[in-house]
Amino acid sequence: MKRILALVLMVALIASLGVTAAFAADDGFVDGKFTETRHITVEVFNRNNDGGTDPTNNVWTDFIKQQMLDKYNVEVEFVSVGRWTEADDIGNLLADKKAADVSYTYNYNTVISYANMIDENGNPGVIDLAPYLEEYKDYIPDLLKLLGGEDNLYYDKDPATGAVWMIEGVRADTARITTFIRKDWLDKLELPLPTTEEEFHNALVAFRDNAELLLGADADKMIPYTTSTDIGWRNDLLSVSYVADDISDETLFVYGYDDRHLLYPGYKEGIRTLNKWYNEGLVWKDFGLYNDSTVEDDNMKAGYVGAFMHNWDYPFRNGDDCINLNLQRNVGEDAMFVAIDCFQNDAGVTRKFMGAAVGSDRKIFLPSTNDEPVASLLYINFISSEDTIKYLQTGLENTNYILHDDGAYEILPATGEWVKNSGNNIDYTMTCNGLYLGEATGATTALSYPGIPAEVVITANEFGKNNGRYPLHYNVGTIESETEVGSSLTSKRDELLTKAVTASVEEFDSVFDSYMDDYLNAGGQDIIDERIQKLADVYGIIYNK
Repeated sequence: MKRILALVLMVALIASLGVTAAFAADDGFVDGKFTETRHITVEVFNRNNDGGTDPTNNVWTDFIKQQMLDKYNVEVEFVSVGRWTEADDIGNLLADKKAADVSYTYNYNTVISYANMIDENGNPGVIDLAPYLEEYKDYIPDLLKLLGGEDNLYYDKDPATGAVWMIEGVRADTARITTFIRKDWLDKLELPLPTTEEEFHNALVAFRDNAELLLGADADKMIPYTTSTDIGWRNDLLSVSYVADDISDETLFVYGYDDRHLLYPGYKEGIRTLNKWYNEGLVWKDFGLYNDSTVEDDNMKAGYVGAFMHNWDYPFRNGDDCINLNLQRNVGEDAMFVAIDCFQNDAGVTRKFMGAAVGSDRKIFLPSTNDEPVASLLYINFISSEDTIKYLQTGLENTNYILHDDGAYEILPATGEWVKNSGNNIDYTMTCNGLYLGEATGATTALSYPGIPAEVVITANEFGKNNGRYPLHYNVGTIESETEVGSSLTSKRDELLTKAVTASVEEFDSVFDSYMDDYLNAGGQDIIDERIQKLADVYGIIYNK
C-alpha cells in the first residue's frame, strides 16, 4: 500500500512540474531482473568499413546480448544506422516511428525537435526520462559513476519543466584536433618543427617551392597543406587562434551554437589566412570536389601531402591500413606525419576550445515508440559499466591484446570476427567515447596503434588537448530557434567557409560577409538573440553585444 501511495504521489508531482510523459513502475521487474523475458532494439552505427563485420551481428554483439539476457533477462536486437548520414537517418526513423528503443545521435536538436512534437494523444515523440531516472536510480550505479554523479545525469534537465529528454555520453579522452606535418620533409629541407603560425606557413612555402626535390617525377602532385569541405573542423586550430584569449564564458555561450566555432569573434580572420594560403597555392586546390575522405586519404598515403589538421589520432587509425604505415610502405621508413602545436593566440597560447567531458558527445534517448523504457535504462547502465567497456575496448587476451606487466593493454591488429568497426568500439560503448581503462589508460593509448611509435601517439594526444579551455555550461533549457532550423545552418556554414576559402583575396570580405548574412538571416541571428535572452531569464545575466 505504501509503495502504491508513493507512486501516486510521484505521478502527481510529475504532473505538477509539467512533465508530459506518462509513467508507471514496472511490476515485472523484481530484485533487479525481469520475471519474463523482455525485448529491446538498440541502435548501432554502420560505417560500411572495408574488411569490417556486420555491426548488428558479430562477437561484440553476441557478448552484449548474452550478458543482458543473463543479467536482466532482456533480449537485445541491434539496428544499424548510417554513421555519415545519422542526423538525417535518425530524423527519418523518428518520423516513421521506427527508431530503435535505445537510440543515439550527435545532434542535440534532433532529439529536442521530436520531444516537442506532440501527437494526437498529447504525447511527445521522445520519452521524458526524469521519472524513470528517479524511480530506478538505485539500478543505474554504473551510469552514475561513468557520468560523475547526478549533476551530469541531469545535464540537460529543463529548468522550467524538469523534463530530461536525453542522457549525455562522456568523452573519456577530450583530445580533439591536432596539426600534423611531414617530419621527413622538414629534415630534408633542414627546417625545424614549427612552433608558430609564421614558421608553419614558411614550411608550407618550402614544400611548394621544393616539390621536385621532395617528390621527383611526381612534383606536380605536391599538396603542401590539405583540407576538406568541413573547413570548420579541419582548420579549427588556425581559426580559433584569432579569438582573443580573454573571451568570456558568456560570449562563448551566446556565439557557441555552432560546434565549429564559426561565430566566435575573430574567427573570420583565421579563415582569411587560410584564403591567403589557398591563393598562394599552398592548399589542395581540389578539396571542394569531394564529399568523402577517400581521395584525400589516398593523397596522404601516397606521400603527396605535407601537412593537415584532423582528429588527434587520424594518421594512426585503421591499423595496418593507417596513413602513416601506408606512407612508410610507399615512400620509406623515415616518412611520417608527426604532431605539432604552433597556432598561438594574442596571449601566445595555443588555445583549444574543447567540448566538455559531458555534453559534447552522443545523446542517448528513448523514442516514444519504446514500450520497454525500464529495460532500456538497464541497457544504458550495463553498457556504461567499467567491465563492459573494458571488454568491448580490449577484447580477448592474446587475440586482441597483450597485457603488459604495468597493466597496459597492447592492442593487436584485429582480424576476422574480432575486427572492431569503430575505434575502441565506441559505436557499442554509446555512453563512453575514448579509452576508459582506469590507471592503464595512458599507457594503453600509447600502445593502441600497432606499428606507430609510442612517443608519436602520446605527443599527438597531448597536443590535442594542450591549453584546452572548457566553456562554462549554462543549462537554460531548450533554445527553440535552434530546433527550428535543424541541420540547414550546418550546410550553410560549410558552404560559407568553402566559398570564402576559395575566393580571390580581393573578394574574400564580400564573399564571407554575404554568406554570413545569409546564415544569420536563415536563423543564426535568432539563435544568438534567444541565447542572450535565456541568459537573462535563467541566470539574470545581462549580456551586452
